[in-house]
Parts: sequence; C-alpha cells; structure tokens
Amino acid sequence: MQFMVIRRADAASESHDFAPPAGAAPAARWLHPGTRATRLRRSGGAWTAEDGPFPAGELAAGFAIVDVPSKEDAVAWAQCWPAADAERGVTLEVRETGCSGGCAGIDTQSAPQLAPYAVLLRSSAALEADLAPPPEAIGRMNERNAQDAQAGVLLAGDGLKSTAKGARVVFRNARDARPSIVDGPFTEIKELIAGFWLIQAASRDDAVAWVKSYPFPWPDVTLELRAVACPPPSPAAP
Repeated sequence: MQFMVIRRADAASESHDFAPPAGAAPAARWLHPGTRATRLRRSGGAWTAEDGPFPAGELAAGFAIVDVPSKEDAVAWAQCWPAADAERGVTLEVRETGCSGGCAGIDTQSAPQLAPYAVLLRSSAALEADLAPPPEAIGRMNERNAQDAQAGVLLAGDGLKSTAKGARVVFRNARDARPSIVDGPFTEIKELIAGFWLIQAASRDDAVAWVKSYPFPWPDVTLELRAVACPPPSPAAP
C-alpha cells in the first residue's frame, strides 16, 4: 500500500529562512512558501487565479510517498519524523493514495530536468465522500496521464482516499515523549488535499497552462500550484 505523508505548513515553514530537516523522508518534496503559490479555480467553465500568500493552516509544506503494508505502518513511519522539525510542534497527515473509479497512479521515478511543480487538488464534499467520476472521465484522465508521463511532463500523480481512511500525527512540542495520533475523518474540507500531480515545466506560465488543459472530471475544481523547493534527496530509511 502507498500513503502520502503531508507535512502541514505552519509559521516556521512559511518563513523565508526555513530549512527543511535533513533526512526527513525518502524522496521528500518540500514546497516553497505560500507566498509563491497560485490557486486556480474553474467554475462555470471559466478559470480564475489567485496568488498567495494564503493562511498557513490551509497549506502543505511538503510531502512524501511511502510504501508500507498498512495505515498503522504509515503512522509508525510518520512518528519517526526528525526531531529537528518535530520539536517545532508540527502536524503530519497520513493519507492512503488511490483514486475512486480506477484512475491509475503514476510514478515515473524520473528526476526533473525542468522546474518541478506540485499541483494539489483541493478537496470538496464530493471528493471527501470518495464519489467516483463517470468511467469515461476516468478514461480521459488515464489517457492524459499516460501521454504526459511518456512525454516527460508528468513525473508522478495519484488521488488520495477520504480522510476517513487517514490519520494525523501531532507533535506538540519538544517536551512531548510521543506525538498524538488522531484518526480521521476530518471536517476541515477547505484545508484538505484530494490528489496531486508532480509535473515539470519551463516556466510557471507553462505549468498554469498544463493545469488549465487537464481533463478534470468535475465542473468546479480548485487546485493549488506550488513550486518544489529542490529535487528530492536520495532515498534513505526514515
């Protein structure tokens, strides 16, 4: 099973001098602060864009994909988060990957040659309920994903299952012996992520154009475009 472990943003990660802890996760992707984020919304067939900053509580600071046998193993993995970051009092969200309706996950294992961007699908009531799009919409997404992976544009991507199948690992402060574990579901839909794509592009404008051309199966959709701070480190044990 695969899980996405999301390091939720806070004041520390949103500061300009934030230094991600070394060895935080295998193939971790850290994101530039929300001051450099763009939210793209499609409603009624029209796109609008809003540039950051955004409230830290709505943002991710970074994420990693881990392959473990169970949710309990993913939570145990998150509990080993480096003390250099955990002692700040951080929250990690553990989410099972997978797309309702059979949308295939992508991971090319390719290092980006151009600027990498994370495209984060913001959740909604329908997405949190794991409602599956029509089969023909899933087919269009799978076809586009395969084409873009072959072209070297799409590096990775997958959906995230409902937070009812997830958990949060909450480090309060340096004095806590162990973090708190809170099982989902979670009600703060505005703060949740329902899926992601990792793409590479020559410019932010090209990344925005990719988002607008993607065959999202929902008439109304909100996405967050985030520049990846640096290439992921070599895989290492947590």
